[in-house]
Amino acid sequence: MVTFLAGGTGTPKLLQGATRVWEPGSITVVGNTGDDVEIGGHLVCPDVDTVLFWGGDVLDRETWWGIHGDTTATHDELDRLASAAGLETGPRYLPDEAQTAGRRIANWRRFSGVAEFLEIGDRDRAVHITRTSLLDEGRSLTDVTRTLADAFDLSVDLVPMSDDPVATIVHTDAGPLHFQEYWVARRAAPTVEDVEFRGADRATPTQAVTDALSEPVVIGPSNPVTSIGPMLALSGVEAALQGTPVVAVSPFVEDEVFSGPAAELMDGVGYEPGTAGVAAAYPFADVFVLDDADETDLDREVVRTDTRIENGDDAERVALACRSALETVR
Repeated sequence: MVTFLAGGTGTPKLLQGATRVWEPGSITVVGNTGDDVEIGGHLVCPDVDTVLFWGGDVLDRETWWGIHGDTTATHDELDRLASAAGLETGPRYLPDEAQTAGRRIANWRRFSGVAEFLEIGDRDRAVHITRTSLLDEGRSLTDVTRTLADAFDLSVDLVPMSDDPVATIVHTDAGPLHFQEYWVARRAAPTVEDVEFRGADRATPTQAVTDALSEPVVIGPSNPVTSIGPMLALSGVEAALQGTPVVAVSPFVEDEVFSGPAAELMDGVGYEPGTAGVAAAYPFADVFVLDDADETDLDREVVRTDTRIENGDDAERVALACRSALETVR
């Protein structure tokens, strides 16, 4: 058995190879829910859904989000209506009193659906409507995620990090922004001053997550701050990782990041942007998988390979390095 902590696109890309190296049925994927967002009353779980769509073989592998070939008729009509009515576009964060007035799982991340700032495909939207409706029927996010995984015929076990709300809020020189507003609407332009995982002090990992963390863990090349950070903020997670073999793949080659705003976010929270900073963020990691060109000197074991992942063969190469790294811990 092996557990992957997944956020963003890095770890889902690695899963392409992981299912060749390990039996898919022996893999548990814990999905980050810190960057979930409620838009127009529907809960969107981007990191969970990337794994869901990858496992269901419908993921758009050009963008690594959404469903391949999806249409956007509803999204386009929302834009048209807002324009015709003279409504302001861009992220429309609901008033403070509304942020904790609806379903609890969506606390602190509620946006109006007027001219939605996230482009949501029509088939993609059906997933969010189904998820939200099942939550409103009284099911937990874990139960709903497994129901959706069955619908997409996933071969791995996919579980969210918690059934409690945790919202990633990026504090910037433009004020506090939900991560999706910072990354999607603002294109990571504001200067990061800190990152808050709102609600983490009251949230707990589920039993499914606790069980998964008793197995060897692989942290793929995900953003350490906003993809993995919300999980580490949950009570008991770091302690669990201290007690099990952990391998981490750096999303950097020295100080060059593969993709996304990891460098800006790490700098904003006080970590050196680069592999050395990733090691500082993961004091519980036993072994790191680094790129052949990454000569960062770490205080832990290192396995090197070409860590760039462009296709399934690349992902298999990195997954094999992860397996070798885990064997050194055992």
